[in-house]
Amino acid sequence: MSTTINKEEIQKFSSLADEWWDVNGKFKPLHMFNPIRIEYITGNIKKYFKIEKKEDDFLKGLNILDIGCGGGLISEPMARLGANVTGIDASDKNIKVAKLHSKKSGLKINYLNKSPENLSDAEKFDIILNLEIVEHVDNVNLYIKSCYKLLKKNGLMFTATLNRSLISYVKAIIGAEYVLRWLPIGTHDWNKFIKPEELQQILSQEKFSTLDIKGLNFNPFLNKWKKSNDLSVNYIICSLKD
Repeated sequence: MSTTINKEEIQKFSSLADEWWDVNGKFKPLHMFNPIRIEYITGNIKKYFKIEKKEDDFLKGLNILDIGCGGGLISEPMARLGANVTGIDASDKNIKVAKLHSKKSGLKINYLNKSPENLSDAEKFDIILNLEIVEHVDNVNLYIKSCYKLLKKNGLMFTATLNRSLISYVKAIIGAEYVLRWLPIGTHDWNKFIKPEELQQILSQEKFSTLDIKGLNFNPFLNKWKKSNDLSVNYIICSLKD
């Protein structure tokens, strides 16, 4: 059976699994990145599903699949907002860490050690989150095709990744890994980064239409991330299953 799992990538993140929830550890950049991702995702969900209620659990009733969930950095905030969350990851160690942390947090999240092509499509989801995952999988086309099967008709998918550009090589590889040491050296392979137009073409081939695309840029003076129209490094696409 074809697979999207890249064993080297899984091993890389499994070796860091114990640090997922250390805000000053190896995943510090993701903890800093999380607020802008959550803001973008929830903003588009509210807009698309026409959610006007102000309650803290405004995602109640929505089924969300978080693919490549790691230790649960996005799964937990989504569950706190009321969503029914399933988090899957090809690393068994990541899932164990995620389960333990969600239990400590008093959250009910369905964590599974699976890849999307191995997940039963009997249950369909309203929303799929692919955050910083497509640059780590094998066979991106199969990956997106598997997502399509798992999403309800007119469901939303959020795909965040890195552009394959000269500036992304300078910032995400040389800067983040070698100079600032934000990430362990070798975390990313620049050749696996995907240009926005390439990703949009794959999404289109698999019957997704792009609703919105934004760049996510780091402001070193404010020490925080912000949305922009600059797609040269990090970007996120909100797409609709046709």
